[in-house]
Amino acid sequence: MKRIFLIIAFASFSLHSFAQELNNKFKTIPAKDPAVKEVIPPKEVAPKENPPSPVEKPAPLQVNPDELFKDRNVYKQDANVEGIFYRRNQFLGNINTTSATSTIMYRDAAFVDGDKVKVYLNDKVIEPEVFLNGEFKSVKIDLVKGINKIDIEALNEGFASPNTAEFKVYDDKGQVISSSEWNVGTGYKAVIVLVKE
Repeated sequence: MKRIFLIIAFASFSLHSFAQELNNKFKTIPAKDPAVKEVIPPKEVAPKENPPSPVEKPAPLQVNPDELFKDRNVYKQDANVEGIFYRRNQFLGNINTTSATSTIMYRDAAFVDGDKVKVYLNDKVIEPEVFLNGEFKSVKIDLVKGINKIDIEALNEGFASPNTAEFKVYDDKGQVISSSEWNVGTGYKAVIVLVKE
């Protein structure tokens, strides 16, 4: 009797285990919302074609340094010496102003070593020889309508090359409208263009 009871217990235990395996293999999970929603992909928007930007005409009274320095009668040709960058002309910019006059102040920007310069206004000498020291020196000019080209030529390089100078340009109200430094070799020029509107 014990054997029969043991066989029946064993058989029912096996069937119970087999039934659980069958039930666990695959169960469907019901959806919360039985209605199927159709997903619509977003529309592709073609990139906007920007019209080409209008070509800006250069200001008629601006000086192009590349064209300016081509004149070998006025400007010494740049030297192509490797490692020496001051044997060239230096363009210090176009400056627009409404002033009737302008004052240009300059001095030696580094060690005071005997640097000398010559100052031109529209290719005419206005200061034949100026010794640069630590104090600012100045020249006042009357501006003509349009382009007023100021060339500062290095007459020498002093004891320590190159010829170094600091300059400031003031309008007729005493306001600084430009400030810079130059480093040029003997015979080369730094150029500032004041455009009177």
